[in-house]
Amino acid sequence: MVMLPKVNELGFFEIRLESIGGLGANLAGKMLAEAGVMGAGLNGVSFSSYGSEKKGSAVKAHIRFCDMNTRIRDTSPVERPHVIGVFHENLSKTVNVISGMHEDSIVLVNSRKSPEQLKNQLKLKAGIIAVVDATGISMEENNRVNMAMLGGLFRLCDFLDAEFMRGVIRKSLEKKYPGAVQPALNTFQRGYDEVKFQTYGLEEGETMPDFVRMDTPVLGYDTQPLGGVITNPGNSVLKDLSISRAGMLPHFADDKCIHCAACDNVCPDFCFVWEEQADKKGRPQMFLQGIDYQYCKGCLKCVQACPTEALSSEREEDGYADERRVSHKFHLAI
Repeated sequence: MVMLPKVNELGFFEIRLESIGGLGANLAGKMLAEAGVMGAGLNGVSFSSYGSEKKGSAVKAHIRFCDMNTRIRDTSPVERPHVIGVFHENLSKTVNVISGMHEDSIVLVNSRKSPEQLKNQLKLKAGIIAVVDATGISMEENNRVNMAMLGGLFRLCDFLDAEFMRGVIRKSLEKKYPGAVQPALNTFQRGYDEVKFQTYGLEEGETMPDFVRMDTPVLGYDTQPLGGVITNPGNSVLKDLSISRAGMLPHFADDKCIHCAACDNVCPDFCFVWEEQADKKGRPQMFLQGIDYQYCKGCLKCVQACPTEALSSEREEDGYADERRVSHKFHLAI
């Protein structure tokens, strides 16, 4: 019988996956649960939570394992995970992805950064940081991010049988998509082999932060402004869609642009910045200045629409968007 490495007071080993719609975290959670129940002989459950069901919106997948003699009567979200899988590192800008982790919890991040860089970015005090370039692997193998992340998760959860998972991949793909079987297996294996991890302990005098439920409101009886004033109303000017990008974004080459506005016609979020200037004959004309990447969710419709290849699809590097961003000039009341 498979023994779980650790359990909480209810007897559960818990995993939480933090992702955005389109990266396959929901399916990954189901496949993890199947591998634990059917392959390892454990009792288990998997379910997801999300808002609007669309590509780019925040998604959480919750997985619980326990021995066969323990009944699962808890279907609440995983608040104190033993393992966290972060499918999109930029989620940490707006979501506390390491919420509720223990001192010895494992955090697997889809990133090309070092564990030390991610420790600072996530403000992690102690735990195990594992890193795998799931986006790069999936692009090279022409497959999906979730297969590479699954490979890393199986490496970290050694009570799960990786060979059983390979059988699940074959069974789920070979009838309808036989050509996708080998790329999926290659992606899973590379995720398993290429994950790197580093353990960090608490520094002398430090303690783990107190646990706060993720659904605790920021504004409450003691913290709301006087009179209930809304100090930061939601609006489209303040929005930041950078966490919706799944690793790719459009690159603008000014020397190839003919300012035809085909890109602007298909852009769903008005990312393109224009300015009125005089053309060669002195007539006023709108000229494209660049892209405001704050509002770009990486749909790449503009790349498909561009007739001159002035827009191309590029892998997003750290700092790429900030360095090349051309900000909109909004006329706002002060």
